[in-house]
Amino acid sequence: MAVWVRARQGEDALPVRLERRRLYILPTRGGVAFGALVFAMLIAGLNYANSLALFLTFLLAAFALVAMQLCHRNLLGLTVHSLAAPAVFAQRPASVMVSLENPQALPRPQLGAALDTLTESRIDLTAHERRTLVLALPPLARGLYRIGRLRLAGTHPFGLFRAWTWLHHPLELIVYPAPAGSLPMPGASGRQPGPHPRGGAGVDEWLGLRPFRDGDSPRQVDWKAYAREAPLLVKEYQPAGSDLRLFDFSQLPMKDTEARLAQLARWIVDAEAQGERYGLMLPGEQIAPDRGPEHRHRCLARLAQFGGTPVPWPR
Repeated sequence: MAVWVRARQGEDALPVRLERRRLYILPTRGGVAFGALVFAMLIAGLNYANSLALFLTFLLAAFALVAMQLCHRNLLGLTVHSLAAPAVFAQRPASVMVSLENPQALPRPQLGAALDTLTESRIDLTAHERRTLVLALPPLARGLYRIGRLRLAGTHPFGLFRAWTWLHHPLELIVYPAPAGSLPMPGASGRQPGPHPRGGAGVDEWLGLRPFRDGDSPRQVDWKAYAREAPLLVKEYQPAGSDLRLFDFSQLPMKDTEARLAQLARWIVDAEAQGERYGLMLPGEQIAPDRGPEHRHRCLARLAQFGGTPVPWPR
């Protein structure tokens, strides 16, 4: 079934608007029981030629048809703007975020989303509303997980029918090694690294902007950003040639690979928190020294993928 659906729909390029041809609908267990009851009432009404029983049977059948149309309409026209899976550390809850928009004037209650093997998360959308639905995932081991598809579904109203569709959009979830270990960071020579406000760019290295604090020089304020109605920010520089730390996988005394990766993750998190420059050396690969959120993610992502291949979801 999954192969047929993927072949029929192909890969999705977001944003996606849910059209009729990609929506599927079937009775729920309650809907099957309701249909069996209506059929039994039909047989009994015909057998006893009871007009009142036949009228009630046809009324309930019409009710079921209206419920089926409303269940289908609850998904029809819904727009999926984006899918995201923020990176997390191992053994911590992960999540997938689905951005949904209701472009119509009718509300859409009880919209659900889930991966194949997990419980549905639900959200209500009012008219012309855009919200993010968060799918909670269980804690995962270190690695790179490729999520091949995601299900959107709903049973509103009455729960007699279930309408659903599949989204096939490449999505990767990176799970960093959990920071652990008590070894001190490798020593750095020369001047102590760290951010220092400076009076000019000259040979200094640009660090970024930070909120203004009492005592900061007005010459360091980013007045151009302030003129664009940004908060009062101060430019920060660091002397060029500041010392750095190099975290080498092969120099760690532990024999267990996971323990080494956990120690490297601890050093990376601590060095970034202290504003230091750091590099990473792995067997056959080296990441040049740098700092900042992107560099931190780059290093931790390499640790997450060390010695492994992407794991498809569902596992």
